[in-house]
Amino acid sequence: MYFPTSAARQLSSTPALPLPSEPVLALAPSPRKTLFATVTKSGLSLWRVRPSAALAHLSRTATSVEEHGENVHLHWSPDGQKIVVQTTESYLVLVTVEYNAEEVPYQSPPLASNAARNFLPGAGEALPLQSLSLHLEGVIRIEGTLLSVSPRKDYILFSTCSPPSIQRVPWPETAGENGGEGYNTWVVGEEELPWLVDSDVTVCQIAYHRQTGFETWITSDGRAYLVQLYRERNIASSVSEASGGDEERAQLEQLPHSRQSSDSASSVRGLQWHGTCIHRVDPPRWVQKRKHVDPGDVAKYTYTEPRRAMVIALNPKFSMLAVGTYNGTVEFTSFPSIEGVVPKPQVLQIPNMYAREGTGSVCTMEWSSDGYVLAVGWEKGWAVWSVGGRCLAWGFGVEYEVDEERFQDAFMYGVRGLFWAPGNFELVMLAQSPLNKPDGQLFILPFAKSATTGQHSPDNTQYAFLQMDDRVLVYRGADQPDMSVINPEADVWQHIKVPQSYMSANWPIRYSALSADGRLIAIAGRRGLVHYSSTSGRWKMFADELQEQAFTVKGGLLWFHHVLIAAVEVAGAYQIRLYSRDLELSNQNVLHREMVPSPVVILSLVDNSLLVYTAENTLYHYLIIPTADTIKLHLCGSITFDGVIGVPSAVRALSWMIPGAQKQLGDPADDLAVATVLMIVGGKLVLLRPRKSEEGEVKYDMQILADRIEFCWIHLRGIGTLENSLWGYDGQGIRLWLNALAIESTPPPTEAGDGDVADRVKESVNIPLDFYPLSVLMDKGIIIGVEVEAATRMNLPFTMFRHVTSSHLFLHHILLFHLENAQCKEAVTFASHYQHLVYFAHALEILLHTVVEEDAETVEAVGHSEDAKETKETGLLPGTIEFLDHFDDALDVVVGCARKIEMTRWPRLFDIVGNPKILFEVCHSRLNGSVSHISTQSCLTSGRLKTAGSYLLVLHGLEQLDGMNGDAIRLLRSAVAAQDWQLCREILRFLHSIDDTGAALQSALVETQILPSVDSQLGRGNGNAH
Repeated sequence: MYFPTSAARQLSSTPALPLPSEPVLALAPSPRKTLFATVTKSGLSLWRVRPSAALAHLSRTATSVEEHGENVHLHWSPDGQKIVVQTTESYLVLVTVEYNAEEVPYQSPPLASNAARNFLPGAGEALPLQSLSLHLEGVIRIEGTLLSVSPRKDYILFSTCSPPSIQRVPWPETAGENGGEGYNTWVVGEEELPWLVDSDVTVCQIAYHRQTGFETWITSDGRAYLVQLYRERNIASSVSEASGGDEERAQLEQLPHSRQSSDSASSVRGLQWHGTCIHRVDPPRWVQKRKHVDPGDVAKYTYTEPRRAMVIALNPKFSMLAVGTYNGTVEFTSFPSIEGVVPKPQVLQIPNMYAREGTGSVCTMEWSSDGYVLAVGWEKGWAVWSVGGRCLAWGFGVEYEVDEERFQDAFMYGVRGLFWAPGNFELVMLAQSPLNKPDGQLFILPFAKSATTGQHSPDNTQYAFLQMDDRVLVYRGADQPDMSVINPEADVWQHIKVPQSYMSANWPIRYSALSADGRLIAIAGRRGLVHYSSTSGRWKMFADELQEQAFTVKGGLLWFHHVLIAAVEVAGAYQIRLYSRDLELSNQNVLHREMVPSPVVILSLVDNSLLVYTAENTLYHYLIIPTADTIKLHLCGSITFDGVIGVPSAVRALSWMIPGAQKQLGDPADDLAVATVLMIVGGKLVLLRPRKSEEGEVKYDMQILADRIEFCWIHLRGIGTLENSLWGYDGQGIRLWLNALAIESTPPPTEAGDGDVADRVKESVNIPLDFYPLSVLMDKGIIIGVEVEAATRMNLPFTMFRHVTSSHLFLHHILLFHLENAQCKEAVTFASHYQHLVYFAHALEILLHTVVEEDAETVEAVGHSEDAKETKETGLLPGTIEFLDHFDDALDVVVGCARKIEMTRWPRLFDIVGNPKILFEVCHSRLNGSVSHISTQSCLTSGRLKTAGSYLLVLHGLEQLDGMNGDAIRLLRSAVAAQDWQLCREILRFLHSIDDTGAALQSALVETQILPSVDSQLGRGNGNAH
């Protein structure tokens, strides 16, 4: 999903001015994240994100610092025109950000006439730097101890400690316009905020979330609340600046609260705070008892709750939130329901954390703009989690020794603040403290991210596709031999750099698309688009820059053979354009334009059907029709999902399945009425089955297959059992629904059959993974993914990050599902598709090992009862052995598994498989009287000498070797005849290990005539036997 790469860039936080160097206390990005500001105890600096450069600095005088206090934190106004600085003495310092169009902040140094002037701008660096200046507007004194500040469009909201209250004041320039209106105070207590769990608290932190129009409060008792300000008990929020997030705000709707507000002063004013507790903290009983008995003596019951909330981050894209706590844990929770029920949180775990001192408290958190990952900063480290709870990268100190005098990556030891840069390709971090120099606190860590974060293509399963700041990475292992796929050191990634002239002006990448065969790539940035062919190795760009800058890709890109389909926005209108890879990019070469009435949310391609889902909650179905000269789109129909999908922008993936009869014989105009639609809505994997009412109206039965699904794959045409399968990843493993998309296998739903919908599609297999999956190679039986490695060296002053390719066989998981359901025939049919793979025997060995361990646990559980006897005869292990009997690798699989399990499991295993002595001896014979015994071929006569050598160990372990070691001697003689000297050495080592006197070894050497007599060179100690 998101993986750090390369090394972090370090920024110099000390301005190039004659000022003392001070540590940076906080940073905050502007609302559009093109700028960010940092604050020290007496200074304020303004930075450009890309290119990273300081544009302005404001230093407070010593008199101002002494009178008004040192800087503590800073906050931006929603319009990005002002910065509010909070001080230690409860003052608000107001700073205005002014744009100077005539000035140039940086001048290029003069160059000699013969100097090379070819300085090309990097990604996002083509646009000129704006000149900005910071001006002190004034200071506001706050009565009482100031705790938290949250600027809004028309006013400044803040909380105080004495008395505990929430207050707001208008901006100074608008204070006189409203005649005193805009000054409000709400006392924190039972009367004005009745929904507080404990009213004897103060509000320590206020954070406003512009996308939803809601805000979060953290109170002094460690609880957290989701809050909104209402006017006259109306559902419509009075927070006027909450624009641009109406659809996401609809997910929350009106906040639930258990108690109604009384007719207090705030009700008279027509403004009320409504909230619900989203993070409950229950202090110990002794704390509650002391507080109740003697509420005046605070020192007696001073108690720090480990689970007290420190930071809250909302994720409206997936309808969830994250809470960072005092003891360092991070909890994921879904948004509360209308009834006020908060689901049980998911506590995140950091894998293999090597920080012995722990993490410290959570200091900062932020979700990426697409909602897929959460970045967390602690007092002693940092980490990035996926929305499903997978820890993608982390750093708590360094694992290996470094040169402490030269090492500069201070963020590895703790992060004070962070935010995602535009496009989410970089994470800007403020370290807790510098290591070796006073200005070493600001770092920018680059990331590679999966293309599915911008656009989901569920049917493109075999080509993993990563995006970086200025290039894309394509996984080419699907085209490599089998061994290259499973070799982690194989070079299977193709790096394709996006043209510098395009990325410098149109950074960041917003959409990227890969064709089904992996040869064609399309990229869309801030404006325009470009595309690439791996066959020719050439990019195609717009020759006319005005045409390129005239439109923005909004909704996605898709490849239909050599035709690129793009959903674009042009001058406020919305189109679907078709471009040919064979023609130059220009408006004159557009093959087809299709107007759509509203913005496109997502595009999907199924065969020659183009599905277009728009922001007005409507799905359009187009047929792609090639003609003699061009290609065009034909609208077949549309259907609305009103009442089914509440928030259109939450749809992340889209596909559908058409019944075979309709596909072959039906009218395409009727496809929408019979199609089963698959969607990811937020994080929910949803299956919509159509049902016609008596009036002929199409309705949908919704089945939610899973929650917190990050992406899914579909496999409509495939290998045996995998045909019509659905794959989803939930952050912990792959969840597989076999035959979920075979819509002919289930009868159409009726009005009376609503209750049976949930029973139609059930999860078949769950495949836990230790890495993040990116693709699945159906024909090779492998899931491909990556995991992050962080490396340090004594001679390097920084940490290096890289992603390592990992793989996981899924064959044994599918086979185990069939065998557990007594489907031996289906298992054999499925496995036969893969028996040509070089690692097929290894997959069967994993299967048998899993079954043997499960069988042992089952036998131990039932003990010596009658059920135990029945379990031994009819359990999973006999069926697995019968399945293995169909393949030539059975002998190798059994002995390979036996050598990897405990010897106590051997009697049970070979009781079902057959006597290992017979497996060693019998040639082309099936054992009589038991179908569960393996049909064997003599290891000696079939040329499987190494397999026979492995069975020697089993015979020795079961004490079935004869006293004269005849079996070992016969095998040694065969190995000598075959000139397999490696096997000879292993047999001789085996004979020496079972007889310390050396007699068995000497006897074998004599009988095989390797040595002429017993008193040979071996006996004299100077021989050179193999």
